[in-house]
Amino acid sequence: MALYSEKVMDHFTNPRNVGKIDDADGVGEVGNAKCGDIMKMYIKVSDEGIIEDVKFNTFGCASAIASSSMATEMIKGQPIDKALELTNKAVVEALDGLPPVKVHCSVLAEEAVKAAVKDYYDKKGIAYDPAQFCGGDCAHCGEHE
Repeated sequence: MALYSEKVMDHFTNPRNVGKIDDADGVGEVGNAKCGDIMKMYIKVSDEGIIEDVKFNTFGCASAIASSSMATEMIKGQPIDKALELTNKAVVEALDGLPPVKVHCSVLAEEAVKAAVKDYYDKKGIAYDPAQFCGGDCAHCGEHE
């Protein structure tokens, strides 16, 4: 059995939405010092609240790059609040699985999306519940730093 699925290898070797949005409406950066993966997510949101464009830069392993790529594909064209529903489990399923030791990469992708949405909300002065951005083990809500 191969370590990575065909979808993981495809998103690793041909990542979608790589790059930077200079005038991004929201930017989220997350990292994991333990494994060294760092993800930066950029979103451009229309006046109607639709994610028109999303780009990422990821420094990390094949699973981190593939997870970032898949996450961007899953939220592009979606309403901004729908992006908050993205879970690492959905990313893993869309990639046809990740090795157990690499599931944390999908968690980073989820957190990067949420951090970008939070930045967008902060910049626009949109009220939100901080708990929307924290699964209990992240620094986004300020409760677990």
